[in-house]
Amino acid sequence: MTAPVRLYHYWRSSSAWRVRWALAIKGLAFESTIVDLAAGEQLGAEQRARNPIAHVPTLEIDGLTLSESVAIIEYLEDTRPTPALYPSGAGPRARARQVVELINSGIQPLQNLTVLRQHSGDPAGQKAWAAHFNQRGMMALEATLVQLGAHFPSGPFALGDRLTVADLYLVPQVYSARRFGVDLTPYPRVLAAEAAALASPHAASALPENQPGAPRS
Repeated sequence: MTAPVRLYHYWRSSSAWRVRWALAIKGLAFESTIVDLAAGEQLGAEQRARNPIAHVPTLEIDGLTLSESVAIIEYLEDTRPTPALYPSGAGPRARARQVVELINSGIQPLQNLTVLRQHSGDPAGQKAWAAHFNQRGMMALEATLVQLGAHFPSGPFALGDRLTVADLYLVPQVYSARRFGVDLTPYPRVLAAEAAALASPHAASALPENQPGAPRS
């Protein structure tokens, strides 16, 4: 009997959001285990055994325990290549990874709860820090999408006329920028990609507000 796919995640984690979305696109149902970051559950021995840096998400699949969203999504792409999340060809795939890493390495880590708390014990100071790096990142992301647009068919998504892994990283980061008070009106290309991606199939199931543990109004 095949072991179930299990995802350890938190409702508002942007990294976990990317993975939930990829699982939905690949048609993979999963059992959900919530790791409450606000309560510090990621710091416990069980989560550290799964991921020594005490982050989410972690995915148990095919007898493997995988952490880090890039590694997880690339594993899903390698083992379940249809529908594809990466464009075909070495150049287009590298450009998709460029967008992924701009967000994954250049923006998102600077707003992590651990970083914010290390920077300041003042919530206002934390928000200002996160807003600064999100705004800086959105400026770079806007320029990058405009530059890369010449290499893909015309379309509203991050990389042209179809949803790719770039959109799975873009949408959660835009959500975070908005949460930290960044004015997004100067970034029309980013906002167009966000709108197209959120209107695509499977997007709703991955949204933070639709996850276990999310606040209910």
